[in-house]
Amino acid sequence: MDNRFVVSQWAAFAPGLGTAAQWADWARAPWLPAGDDVPPLAEMPAMQRRRLERLGRMALQVAWQVQPEASDEIPLVFASRHGDISRTFGMLQSLARGEALSPTHFGLSTHNAIVAQYSIARGLGGNYLAVAGGRESPEAAVTEALGLLADGAPEVLVVQSDDLVPADYAGYQNEPQAAYAWAWRLRRAAPGEAAFSLSASGSGPMPASGPQRLPHGLEVLRWFLGDEPALPCPQSGRRWDRHAALA
Repeated sequence: MDNRFVVSQWAAFAPGLGTAAQWADWARAPWLPAGDDVPPLAEMPAMQRRRLERLGRMALQVAWQVQPEASDEIPLVFASRHGDISRTFGMLQSLARGEALSPTHFGLSTHNAIVAQYSIARGLGGNYLAVAGGRESPEAAVTEALGLLADGAPEVLVVQSDDLVPADYAGYQNEPQAAYAWAWRLRRAAPGEAAFSLSASGSGPMPASGPQRLPHGLEVLRWFLGDEPALPCPQSGRRWDRHAALA
């Protein structure tokens, strides 16, 4: 399977970061986003928008930005390490207090709930997936996207998003926490075209080279916006590569 792809459009959101220029500056001198900013998501009807927590609003905002015209021909792959964990944690707290659970909250807490809300809001009837792969959730999403492209999809919309983990889980965290979402619109690369790839390097997990500043999902975005030739993945030994155009 040809694993080279082109990102024809992208968008990202984090507290304090929204425009392409802001993200370009951030990529040159990265910092861990913090704050309570929530995207407006004005494209979505208010009644549906109120059903979303910040994670969903971030994910759907960037999805809308790279897919202004909805199409059933473009499959969707939404990835998140933790999903809407704040909503899930709230339900666990309710259970601990002996309270009844809200069916609505339960339905919106499932891992595919956010992409389902996007599909409903845009009237889509095509293929969509929700994936999680631990720290390498971006790699899980792009692997799925490459398979869809190999099966004949003209493009694939990939969305990676995560929010802060509740403080009760602090002892289990193995990377910095931040609220963010980014979206890539992927297509297969033409012969000789500048492109990216995700492949197995065969070297095994890479040792840490220093203090980790960003969650891996944001590290992938930082690399994408920069000019480094490669980025190793933290667990699997896979590697992102950047390929220059051939003359």
